[in-house]
Amino acid sequence: MTAGTKERFRGICSFERTGDLMLVTPYFHDFWTETLDAWVAQGAPAEIKKAKFRGEYFHLDHMRMLREIKLGLFMDKVIDVHGAPYVYGIPPVVPEYPTAIVEEDDEYAVIVNAGGQKLRASKKHPEKMPMYLDFPVKDRATWEEYKKRLDPATPERWPADWGAFVERTNARDEPVMLNVGGLFGYVREWMGIERVLYLVYDDPVLFEDMMEHMTYLQVEVVKRVLADVKIDCAMFWEDMCFKTGPLISPRMFKRFMVPRYKRVTELLHSAGVNSIFVDSDGNLSALIPLWLESGINGFWPLEVAAGNDAVALRTQYGKDIILAGNIDKRAFLKTEDVLREEILSKVPFLLESGGYFPSLDHLVPPDVPFTMYQYFINTLREVAGLERISW
Repeated sequence: MTAGTKERFRGICSFERTGDLMLVTPYFHDFWTETLDAWVAQGAPAEIKKAKFRGEYFHLDHMRMLREIKLGLFMDKVIDVHGAPYVYGIPPVVPEYPTAIVEEDDEYAVIVNAGGQKLRASKKHPEKMPMYLDFPVKDRATWEEYKKRLDPATPERWPADWGAFVERTNARDEPVMLNVGGLFGYVREWMGIERVLYLVYDDPVLFEDMMEHMTYLQVEVVKRVLADVKIDCAMFWEDMCFKTGPLISPRMFKRFMVPRYKRVTELLHSAGVNSIFVDSDGNLSALIPLWLESGINGFWPLEVAAGNDAVALRTQYGKDIILAGNIDKRAFLKTEDVLREEILSKVPFLLESGGYFPSLDHLVPPDVPFTMYQYFINTLREVAGLERISW
């Protein structure tokens, strides 16, 4: 009997299905909107913009992300900037802030988004990183107001048809991921990176209060979800590293974050959820041991330009870690031979070792040619002993 999608996902995570190729979307395989527009211009079917068609076209395996539960950060908010979509994610505030374009010129629009952030976005390229101008939390007084939007019991945080939602979710043969939130990453989104880095020194009590409240929100929401929904894995979002290391020291991480992570991960483990990912850009090497101590064992996207090496990590940590990503997006801008070398230098070893989901080392950007992504998919299939797709 052929294994179902949930069974395959769980088997790969537990190192029981070595050699199995699973291309998971939308978490590990996702795309900028501009990428899909560019691909259509290059000759891709117009339907490539639709997620269901895209999954079938590339033979991707769908993961259920539970976006209806407002706890994680999803890149699913959209503001129309003169016909171009500005797509972004926000922390799980309920209610959300009113959105508006507050000023603009020929090149830029200044936007207040649903997370209360004020930023300047390019009209021509609204998906590129904007310039952040202001944030909703500046001090204890503004934090006390902001945290009113982080109540786990707020009805709008939950699907109104909870019973039907649970039934639909549990009936599907697809892995279910619960985005449980984050700690440092969310405080950064509330305050901005410069202010929060000063805060760690100037007012660690306030910094800790923010993380404590976020942990309370996560624990309360996770309890209710686990009581009804069959979860296969969980994911924290942090984005707390830059090219050479973390934005706060490992000592601070251990003090402020490890005990709070544990309260969430122990709850997940008690329900049999043993695959817990963290999504963070940058170089993760200094924090991986601490994330493992915290009960987090999965890592994506493993950016190559930041010095992450999935083969070295597998050699160092063995079956203690689940890996995803780490295919250098820059190789897609070169030749098929260069891309093939990148794939073959990592994927055969990692697939046979188990606990690995191949993907680019982030979302697929618009400068990746359509034909190179097709070549990437077929090369992965070749490595796994699968039939090539004839498009």
